[in-house]
Amino acid sequence: MSQTVLIVEDDPKTRDILQLYLEGAGYKVLMAADGRDGLEKARTYHPDLIVLDIMLPEIDGLHVCRTLGRESETPIIMLTARSTEDDMLLGLDLGADDYITKPFSPREVVARVRTVLRRVSKSKAQQDAEVLQHGILEIDKRRHEVRVNGEAVKLTPKEFKLLLTMALSPGRAFTRDELVEQAFGYDYDGLERTVDAHIMNLRKKIEPDPSDPTYIETVYGIGYRFAELDNVQ
Repeated sequence: MSQTVLIVEDDPKTRDILQLYLEGAGYKVLMAADGRDGLEKARTYHPDLIVLDIMLPEIDGLHVCRTLGRESETPIIMLTARSTEDDMLLGLDLGADDYITKPFSPREVVARVRTVLRRVSKSKAQQDAEVLQHGILEIDKRRHEVRVNGEAVKLTPKEFKLLLTMALSPGRAFTRDELVEQAFGYDYDGLERTVDAHIMNLRKKIEPDPSDPTYIETVYGIGYRFAELDNVQ
């Protein structure tokens, strides 16, 4: 059964060319021309992924992203003509899984859609697994243990939650603020930059070479992500 992608974009030419390329790649495509219609179609048809423009009539894309983020776990790729770091950070903070700046190649959009859907599928499988295996790194969710090459590594509770949050979604870029909220909780009163200290300690404990990380990658201008590895099981 083909996966469904909802395109929420007010420019008809952009919608049509994305539809053409996505259908050519085997996806079923739904389209909406404004934010209000996009919300209605997302709630009615429950697409597998949403390609969402930021600048939309009726309801802007950031509001749509925020609303859907509270209601579902549908992955979202933001389309934006804004290339500033703050706009990208805001989209990610609101729950977007990826962003693409305009102008873009339709082939790039198809590739990003494929990558995000594969990542989400892998993440759902890992949610059900008790032990996550990433090369020589093992994360035991039930026992709250981490092993490197079979040897137990002692992590603090916050370090474990931070590592698990990222490892459950390999390849996804997390902002510092997002990591604070998801790993530490909304009532955590620490500064976002304390995430950097936790990451530094994690790298010292789990990385073969902390100066050249294998697992926890820095996404410059954004935050951090857990690497997508070929030998993830």
